[in-house]
Amino acid sequence: MWQYARIARRGINEILATAQGRLQRLTPAETASAVGQGAVLVDTRDGELRTRDGIIPGSVHIPLSVLEWRVDPSSGHQGAELGFARTTDVIGGFVAWAAEGLPVER
Repeated sequence: MWQYARIARRGINEILATAQGRLQRLTPAETASAVGQGAVLVDTRDGELRTRDGIIPGSVHIPLSVLEWRVDPSSGHQGAELGFARTTDVIGGFVAWAAEGLPVER
């Protein structure tokens, strides 16, 4: 007879905290510096938010809803500039970027 172990379910906040704990996260200023040195900044906000709030000049737009397909080389939908081994996120995201007065095109 099969026995099933009860697995504790984790909420999204716990899952994100675990994932972010593995990253060397960057402040917006550190991100701007990295972009100035050739790093690629991927904006995962949906098009509506980009239209409303503006875009970061030079950023590559890939909505979060399709990001997995764009970075998977076997998907047939991958982006040529993606697939890096060293990736991270911006602490505070776009809101923090704009609050620091970094470039935003409206």
